[in-house]
Amino acid sequence: MNFEVKKVLEAVRGGEMSVEEALLKIKTEPFEDIGYAKVDLHRKIRQGVAEVIYGEGKTPEQISGIADTMKKNGQEMVLITRLSKEKAEIIRQTHELTYYDDARIGILGEMPLPDGIGKIVVATGGTSDVPVAEEAALTAQAFGNEVVRLYDVGVAGVHRLLAHREEIMNASVIIAIAGMEGALASVIGGLADCPVIAVPTSVGYGASFHGLSALLSMLNSCASGVSVVNIDNGFGAGYLASMVNHMTGKA
Repeated sequence: MNFEVKKVLEAVRGGEMSVEEALLKIKTEPFEDIGYAKVDLHRKIRQGVAEVIYGEGKTPEQISGIADTMKKNGQEMVLITRLSKEKAEIIRQTHELTYYDDARIGILGEMPLPDGIGKIVVATGGTSDVPVAEEAALTAQAFGNEVVRLYDVGVAGVHRLLAHREEIMNASVIIAIAGMEGALASVIGGLADCPVIAVPTSVGYGASFHGLSALLSMLNSCASGVSVVNIDNGFGAGYLASMVNHMTGKA
């Protein structure tokens, strides 16, 4: 995830781009108003990652219009989250969309090659947590990260997790995803020497309160270095993990 302004300035220094071309690239309109949306065209310059389309609540036509605006302005890959299968089928009629059913993610364009400093491990307590995990994993991959998946390694059979100690010890950042009591994050936090991002899921019986129990357990983790995102927020975890995996020193 190289920041766009830095890349432009380095291109000027290397003689690959003229000052005039660089000025034009940086001076492009900060957003484009297409009536039902104001598409943020400067987000990649500000944050290193282009705007992501949240598909829930939008029509297929609105999603297509926002994506077309982004691609028209030079965005090569567009990530669409919380996209239903029905909307994906409609968008596919006019766009080359890759759809991931479990994650409810759609991607226009090609996945980038990994350029992060290390590997992101995505671990789940159970198979029921996989949809949230896939949202996190695919988000991280879309932002240029190598992802290692460790699914169904919950504390009910902790030997399954311990069998992957090498992957855990070598990770740059770990996303721990679990419902029920959410204990997986604390266990991984006690094993790993890297940041752990905990994702509570709404998986569980009545007293789990649709993920609230796991959320509170993860917030009260006694392991250091564990942070928590919202219930079922695989996207937020994947985005944050990518930021951690692309951190460089700032002079």
